[in-house]
Amino acid sequence: MPTISMFYGIVICLYFFDDERHKLPHIHAKYQGQDASFSILDGALLSGALPVSKTRLVQAWIEIHRESLLADWELAVNGQTPFPIEPLR
Repeated sequence: MPTISMFYGIVICLYFFDDERHKLPHIHAKYQGQDASFSILDGALLSGALPVSKTRLVQAWIEIHRESLLADWELAVNGQTPFPIEPLR
């Protein structure tokens, strides 16, 4: 479960070979014991929950980094280590 970014207390991860459950490119975001999955394609919340303000930050970050996230997704589902992606500042 490589961590690819961290910002404002949010940890963003991609899991290796994680294309079974949601069947679409997604990330996992963790914040203070809460966990949520977001679609890389449109930023939609797929499962779990985060506070509304943190959800919006994750969705904005996805929008900014969609191309890099899709490239990292391909690496992760093939068992390769994804590259780190710049956090929100």
